[in-house]
Amino acid sequence: MNSVVHYTHCPACGSSFINLVFSVKDYAVSGEFFSIWHCADCSLRFTQDAPPSDVIGEYYKSEEYISHTNTSKGLINRLYQIVRKKTLRQKRELVCKITGKKQGRLLDVGSGTGSFVKEMKEHGWQVIGLEPDDDAREIAKDQFNCQLKNADELFTLSPDSFEVITLWHVLEHMHDLHVHLLQLKTLLKQGGQLIIAVPNYTSLDASVYKEYWAAYDVPRHLYHFSPLSMMSLVEKMGMDLLDQRPMWFDSFYVSLLSSKYKNGKTNWPGAIWIALRSNLKAMNDKSKCSSLIYIINK
Repeated sequence: MNSVVHYTHCPACGSSFINLVFSVKDYAVSGEFFSIWHCADCSLRFTQDAPPSDVIGEYYKSEEYISHTNTSKGLINRLYQIVRKKTLRQKRELVCKITGKKQGRLLDVGSGTGSFVKEMKEHGWQVIGLEPDDDAREIAKDQFNCQLKNADELFTLSPDSFEVITLWHVLEHMHDLHVHLLQLKTLLKQGGQLIIAVPNYTSLDASVYKEYWAAYDVPRHLYHFSPLSMMSLVEKMGMDLLDQRPMWFDSFYVSLLSSKYKNGKTNWPGAIWIALRSNLKAMNDKSKCSSLIYIINK
């Protein structure tokens, strides 16, 4: 039997005040159930008894896992591909706005099939992309002519060498949370920005779908963040949380998948209504958006 990653304390703040929330099924690959636990102190949720880093790669081997396959199979994934063209431009514009630069050195961690790396390179940025999955790196090379490096090379890069580091829905996948965050801080130039996008379990769509919420995505998502838990983590790193920005499309994509998980097939009107309600709530309080982009300064 393979070993698992079992926590007796919160992996973010170290508190021993942790408790079971519910069990969630891995709908994408294995069909196994994993427990979601909650920290009463910093409010982080985490996947208990997740596979260790040397085993978890098997849980990504699915055509359904879009960031590694670039699949357009199924209507939901086709819509995702259409919207991604717009969101890539929005991400590039965000990087330029918060850095005040049109060009610079950027590190993208968890590049998937390389679409964001390609976008930034085409607009004059010097980019290093890191990706742990061999198949995803091969697709990046074949489709986008992007030479991504293995994720292990994160610890071989020179300190103080990047104006900005991006993690688009990646931090929740990373074992050894503090080790990786401290290395990212080391790689940033003083005054540089760390941009982290993660799902937000305090959103309305998460509260409606509960254990069927697709953004729990166990066991691939090891951590499940709230704005409070991210703020606590950033403070622990000795960095400054400058802002948080909403990701409006995520509520639709996640709600459509969640509806499929809950009902066995997608209830399109119901899922879209929940996504709209979630976004309307987030318009009054952006900390309730289905996914959030955190802008962090060194």
